[in-house]
Formats: sequence, C-alpha cells, structure tokens
Amino acid sequence: MKTILEICCEVADLAAVKRPNNLFDPHSQSESIFLSVAKSALDSMLRYGDWQELTKEGCLITVEGKTSYPIYDFVPDFYCLLNNTIFIKDGHERIIGSITPEQWMNDKYFCCAGTEIKFIIQNGRFVFLNEPPCGVKIVFQYRSNNIVWDFNTLEEKNALTANTDVPIFDEYLVKLNILWRWLKRSGLDYAEEFNEYERELKKRFGSGLATKNINLATNQSEEGGVIINAIKINNQAE
Repeated sequence: MKTILEICCEVADLAAVKRPNNLFDPHSQSESIFLSVAKSALDSMLRYGDWQELTKEGCLITVEGKTSYPIYDFVPDFYCLLNNTIFIKDGHERIIGSITPEQWMNDKYFCCAGTEIKFIIQNGRFVFLNEPPCGVKIVFQYRSNNIVWDFNTLEEKNALTANTDVPIFDEYLVKLNILWRWLKRSGLDYAEEFNEYERELKKRFGSGLATKNINLATNQSEEGGVIINAIKINNQAE
C-alpha cells in the first residue's frame, strides 16, 4: 500500500531525476508536472474499463409521481452502468434495462404504453419512459468514479487532493503509467515504457474479468435492454 507521493518517488528514481517532496507545491514546476501526470494516469485507468476495484452496487427506490431521478442523489460516485446488471428487487428478481434513443422515441411517440419499466440515462438522471409504481426497488451494478482513498480516513475520493492519497488501482500499474507519461511530457523516448505498461495493463485488467459474460437478461426480449458499456481488451491507453 503506497501513497501517490511514494509512487512518484519511485518513478523519479527510474527516470534518474530528483524525487518530489510535495506534489501540491505550487512553486515547484517539476513537482507540478508529477502531479499533472499522476492525475492523467489515474483518469486514463478509470476510463479504460469495468475494473473489479471500481465495481459497486447501487439502489434506486421509486417515488410516486416521479419519472426523473438525478443519479447523484442516490449514487454520488456514479461513472457508468455495467452490462446486464439491472434488476427490480422483488420475489421474482425481474430484469429491466436501459433503452437506446431510437427505442425511446419509438415507444414514447409511436407505440402504446406497456407495462414494462424502461429508462434512459439523460443529463445525469435516470429518466423512465412511463411512471413506475411507487416503492419499486431497482438494484444495479455500476463503475465508481473514485480513483483514490484517503490514507488516514479510508474515505474514497474521485480526485487527488493530498500526498498521502492511495490509488485504488494496482500500484505497480500506476507506477508504469506515470513513468511513460512523465517521459513523454519531458520530451524523452517512452516507447519501451509505454509498451511495458500496455502489456501489464491488459494482463491486470484481463485477470479481473469473468471467464464468460453472463447475461442476466436471458429469456428477455432483445427490446427490453441494450448493452450499455461493452468492454474491449485491446483499448489503447489515453
């Protein structure tokens, strides 16, 4: 368990430059560069895919007369939904799903209203096609936007704010990510370090994936839901 400052110090050793003492020192250009590179590295890893480390379960309970629910109100660290993980939590564990904009327009203006619960994510809100019954408990899995946690309080955070913040991701992977970005930022050759990072990234990310995609929506019609966030192992680092 290493803090972001400790990881940056290891990167400095590998790059044969002076170790940073305070990433948040506004008067030090070299340390500001380390902070900027560290932020970019963590942000790129957040966007890469559905990491096990970021997977959480959310819950929404519907209210009478309401069809729009700001996501931040019930899942403040929401980044995106995970594929096929949306349920109505009742005795039958019924499945619901997000729909495409095309399906939304078709159902809203050209089709008769049905009994199925359908929604879209729009402007940071869950927006239901029709008003759902009151008290429906909808559970789902999502990717959190938290990338570090506080060393002292263990509170998860979505941004670096202190030298003692600990990345949620694998520390070796974070170190490799920061290293090639620092070399690139400094105008140095970074090809070898970037290739090593990419290899380790794919191995580490792949080890956290299920051996098979399990579609919880089996026996549901194709119209009922849509793949929300497809994963591709061969994503390029940002």
